[in-house]
Amino acid sequence: MEFSNWLLYAAAAIGLSLTPGPNGLLALTHGALFGTKKTIATIFGGLTGFFLVIAMSMFGIGALLAASASLLTVLKWVGGAYLVFLGIQVWRSPALAVSRTKVSGKAGLLYRAGLFSALSNPKGILFFVAFLPQFIEPERSLVVQFLIMAATFLVIEFFYELTVAALADRITPWLARVGKNFNRTFGAVFMAIGVLLPLRG
Repeated sequence: MEFSNWLLYAAAAIGLSLTPGPNGLLALTHGALFGTKKTIATIFGGLTGFFLVIAMSMFGIGALLAASASLLTVLKWVGGAYLVFLGIQVWRSPALAVSRTKVSGKAGLLYRAGLFSALSNPKGILFFVAFLPQFIEPERSLVVQFLIMAATFLVIEFFYELTVAALADRITPWLARVGKNFNRTFGAVFMAIGVLLPLRG
């Protein structure tokens, strides 16, 4: 994977992680309820789920590319259109409300809560199917690119969710206050990614 392409992917992955989603909210909630140390189990559950979702998305894309390399261009444009659509949805969504979960503080249950949160959101697979083709280099090993992309996203997501959990008590009222503008900012980011990335050579 070209370093310049990886830098662009890493920047986009940071934007993705910062966008409000089920796992970020779960880390926020568990951080407030159980503390940062216990919430690490929640985070690792989510990371496991994300790893599986990225694998399903990327190797599904790989199977399509094996049938026709020209499909990558089609996937980029279809994916770009989906990202624009998702950006509009995020822009229009109301401010996030943090709901208190009744999950027990046991590590195994917290891990499963994080795992289920990542796997049970069908938009996750759709997002990665739209997102990953923008950075795939068909002449390079898909397995190596998968490992690089997955590791990059998981490291970014881990530190984001850990920070959210550690600052849960401070972040919760802030989200309630500025949530709408927060959504509009990252909705605009998604729309920009959807428009600009497919135009790259």
